[in-house]
Amino acid sequence: MFFVFLLALIGGSGNFIGNFLPKVKADEEDEELVDPQTVLREQCSAKHCEKLKEILNTCNDRVNSRKQTEETCLEELVDYVQCVDHCVAKTLFSKLK
Repeated sequence: MFFVFLLALIGGSGNFIGNFLPKVKADEEDEELVDPQTVLREQCSAKHCEKLKEILNTCNDRVNSRKQTEETCLEELVDYVQCVDHCVAKTLFSKLK
């Protein structure tokens, strides 16, 4: 009797798993998903961290203008990335669905 029940579930209506799991579809087919972290990084970069971005760009220009230099902009880059990440972390999780 149990085998008859299993055969009915598997063979009768197509997909066995499809019978038990709901099918979820997007709200709109044409809707393009946007990563909220990317949007927040752009906003933070423009508003909260623009001074550090200017310092980083100045350092990059200085390093790129020289042919032989040992200078890197690692410190400026780390400061800028930390500023952006700190700003994004404040509001990122409230934007997730």
